[in-house]
Amino acid sequence: MRPDLASLTDLPFWKMNGLGNDFFIVDLRHTDACMTSAAAQLLGDRGGPYGCDQIITLESRAGEPFMGIWNADGGAVEACGNAARCIGWLLMKESGEESVAFLTPAGDIEAHRIGSMRISVDMGEPKLHWQDIPLAEQMDDTRFIDIKLGPIDNPVLWGPSAVNMGNPHCVFFVNDVYAHQLDRFGSMIENHPLFPERANVSVAQVTSQYEIRLRVWERGVGITKACGTAACAALVSAHRRRLTARKATVILDGGPLAIDWRESDDHVLMAGPIELEYEGRLAACEQAKR
Repeated sequence: MRPDLASLTDLPFWKMNGLGNDFFIVDLRHTDACMTSAAAQLLGDRGGPYGCDQIITLESRAGEPFMGIWNADGGAVEACGNAARCIGWLLMKESGEESVAFLTPAGDIEAHRIGSMRISVDMGEPKLHWQDIPLAEQMDDTRFIDIKLGPIDNPVLWGPSAVNMGNPHCVFFVNDVYAHQLDRFGSMIENHPLFPERANVSVAQVTSQYEIRLRVWERGVGITKACGTAACAALVSAHRRRLTARKATVILDGGPLAIDWRESDDHVLMAGPIELEYEGRLAACEQAKR
């Protein structure tokens, strides 16, 4: 067995997804084992026995449940909204409760059951100041940041919004999300010098005051069927630009999420379905060396 996976042998796991954004969740609460970048890459490899967008660890820290997040490229990240809904469902299934709180690298999360396989999570307040996103240069108005794509005198895309929803997001507003080749420029914008921690990149089409069509390139992953934090970032950015109300449906390639930027406390709430694909134990990690 690969040394990278040896410590993870015989641990419980769940393969889950939120609107097709899929996760391999490993339970580390009753072991001294820990996830590593190399192990995350092996588990996330689409050519291996599992494959997923993100690897999620369920841990215990100071007696509280904790969600760790690793992209398929092995990079640890701070937030994942769809995975938070999956973890919330697992913890509520264990406890029999209708709500649960847990920790993430980006802060505390509260999850609530709103249906048998439908979960709402409180993603907290968006970070809007340039230093908090973070950006490499001072920009007083992060509703429009200085990024252009294409010829400098006739750019194809320009002036995206930037926001941090636990991770950095760059949102371009367009007339048609299918008219732009996100698979060609996503990586370039993800690694733009303006984003020292890289960024998730989205193209957003506002179809009404209450609906946004969204496609997403996730840092360290590529194009995904859905991204919860990107949906939150799109709604926040659209409302800041006076394009939508504070509450709207964000339709991703995998389906719709209900996003509400609550006026009373500026917290962003996200609601949508989750799916348990299968579960088991990592006794068969031997396959991952192939």
